[in-house]
Amino acid sequence: MSNSPKHRLNYFELRVADSGRSRDFYSAALGWQFTDFGPTYAATTTDDTDLGLDAETKGPPLAVIESNDLEASLAQVEAAGGTIVKPIFDFPGGRRFHFTDPDSIEVAIWQRD
Repeated sequence: MSNSPKHRLNYFELRVADSGRSRDFYSAALGWQFTDFGPTYAATTTDDTDLGLDAETKGPPLAVIESNDLEASLAQVEAAGGTIVKPIFDFPGGRRFHFTDPDSIEVAIWQRD
């Protein structure tokens, strides 16, 4: 697979009850700075491994993997037996899709604009 896209874990999304409260907690507890992306979402924007606080979606945390070729990543996930649960969609800063692995764990892969 010499032409495979490059992948790295660079984002972790916590599903929280109140993104403002969680933002304030992590800012005070760890000294992190967050950017608000609307009333229900805040995130660090360090361009390293960042943390998102999502008050709109319920469920377990979501690992988000960055790719340099989103369509190739989608094809590889499907070929490996992953199930696409959210097809490619746009969001501020890029595009992503969600899939479940053979253990039904949801993961997202994204590509920057």
